[in-house]
Amino acid sequence: MSASVAVASADWSGPGAKDRKNRLFSWHALLWSLVFPPKRHRISPTVPGLFLMMLAMGIGTAAYNTASNILFITLSLLLACLLLSGLLSWFNFMGVCWRIRPPGPWRAGHETLVAVEVQNRKQWLPSYGLWFELMTQPRRPPAGDKPAEAMKVREILAAIDKLVTRGRVFMRERLEAQGETTLEWGVKPTQRGAAVVELSAVGSLFPFGFLKKNIGVALRHPVLVWPAQVAYTWTGAVAAPAGSSGRRTARAGTGDDLLALRKYERGDSHRLIHWKASARLGQLMLRQFAAESHDGYLLRLDTPAGVWTRPGQFELLCSFAGTMAEDLYAAGRLRGVSVNGGPLIDTRRLRDVEAFLDELALLEPVGEGGGVPPSFPRVGGTPPPASKNTITFVPEGARGVAAYVDGHQTATA
Repeated sequence: MSASVAVASADWSGPGAKDRKNRLFSWHALLWSLVFPPKRHRISPTVPGLFLMMLAMGIGTAAYNTASNILFITLSLLLACLLLSGLLSWFNFMGVCWRIRPPGPWRAGHETLVAVEVQNRKQWLPSYGLWFELMTQPRRPPAGDKPAEAMKVREILAAIDKLVTRGRVFMRERLEAQGETTLEWGVKPTQRGAAVVELSAVGSLFPFGFLKKNIGVALRHPVLVWPAQVAYTWTGAVAAPAGSSGRRTARAGTGDDLLALRKYERGDSHRLIHWKASARLGQLMLRQFAAESHDGYLLRLDTPAGVWTRPGQFELLCSFAGTMAEDLYAAGRLRGVSVNGGPLIDTRRLRDVEAFLDELALLEPVGEGGGVPPSFPRVGGTPPPASKNTITFVPEGARGVAAYVDGHQTATA
């Protein structure tokens, strides 16, 4: 139980993420935190704040020279306003914690939402006007046409900055004590591969806008970006029959193998009712049988570095293979996939296709430093057999990619 609580508390970040039961309150610690803020806590004046400080200095000089009580009272009000702004800003962040929840995996070219969950663990005081600065960037920049050794430092920094996407989400309404809210940030990744979503800072101008309080967070979350979907032309290859008896697929059909049970709906055939299961569950249950497929394709993807020498063409290959695998699975005609002579992955479930897309997201040309990382789990244990209806991919020209089935061209992208 203690281990689960520790994991749950470690999932949150911010001033309110610490366990209050283990903290001892002392005025000395409170005053010390006000004079010397914790690490990554910064308070900087804004333009109105700088104007207020200059005005206070001018009024203070005039009050000292003229010995006017009214000017001294005005100076004290201005300084009290600055002090009150800092105290209220400190109370605004106290007891607030946050975390990010990026849904994964992502797909290049498609917009996705990153959820920022915020909790206010104070007993009485609400929080106002917080904003959250987020950014996403690939873990490893993709290889460009120009080698890194031939690039200047300024060019390298500019190329990296192009791959970084930054954004800011605002908490428009106040967050009540013991309340929580969820903010969403829309981001569209442009490159496949492993990426990182980072919550870099949390800031606020509360209450008067004279001081800006900023807390550096550096809260990171890894994500995986699938290849983008591309349009391709199918020239019309017909799959050869797999046999008279066919093969069973994990989708509903009219075969002989029982796939699953589901609730009875109006219009279903009474012959499919499973009476024993219905009596045991107290409601009508229907039998669903596996579909019988007489044709299908094996998708084999080989990426030797000597063949796929252009980075743009290789990215098109990954997108083409992923899109074709999804389309064939949706049509019930994908029997399995294999990458670089690896074991055959039987695509019986949607999760098998998603595992193939995960592999495509990390795929590199086979050579020095290429291939799938050793930590990536392989599914299956048999090498891809030499059979009919095997789809292979080859470069077509300088930019295109062609798919062949048993030596005949069947699709181009």
